[in-house]
Amino acid sequence: MSPMIWATLVISLTTSTTIVMTSHHWLLAWLSLELNTLSILPMIMRSSHPRTTEAATKYFLIQTTAATLILLASTMNAWQTGSWNIMQSYSPMATTISTIAIMMKLAIAPTHLWYPEILQGTTMTTALIISTWQKIAPLTLLYLLTNHLSTNMVLLLGLTSALLGGWTGLNQTQTRKILAFSSISHMGWLITALCLNPSLATLTMITYMTMTTTMFLSLAASTSKTLLDL
Repeated sequence: MSPMIWATLVISLTTSTTIVMTSHHWLLAWLSLELNTLSILPMIMRSSHPRTTEAATKYFLIQTTAATLILLASTMNAWQTGSWNIMQSYSPMATTISTIAIMMKLAIAPTHLWYPEILQGTTMTTALIISTWQKIAPLTLLYLLTNHLSTNMVLLLGLTSALLGGWTGLNQTQTRKILAFSSISHMGWLITALCLNPSLATLTMITYMTMTTTMFLSLAASTSKTLLDL
């Protein structure tokens, strides 16, 4: 991939996430999420290996499904309340659908099975971007929806994700899969913290990103693919 194309994709990725972070309109947020997905796909596919094509296809299907659910939820909410504002009053059904969609994007259990396979099929650099930067946009939406979320539902999903991520990661030998299940577990604790204290969730997110970036860069530098390579 040429440096010019790579720079364009990085700028597009950064811009789309920034727009989601500053947006209060559902359509603008949805459009930015789609741009974000289209920007990361060429990064996943930059290698000619068949596994990267498979990973990109899986990522595309999951992200577009989640984006479709977000569009459905926002349309239902606009139909019932007359507002496209993310922070306005919410109908219960629209809240449930948008919560499920965001959980899919964050790879929260039980919608987490796609995540380890995609990280395993990409390079360390792309896996780092998916595990850190790509979490920011859906987490921003979750922050904006905090007052409308079902606390019991989010706590249940968060604790399930934390437990499943920890247990499933125990019998893995591939470093990227271990980091994937670690990420699933961390996201579970993060949304649990979000229900209890948003400031604590922000601190958790910063800590998670710092640790994950350090681990991925260390593994990329040592070219370690399994625990035996360490």
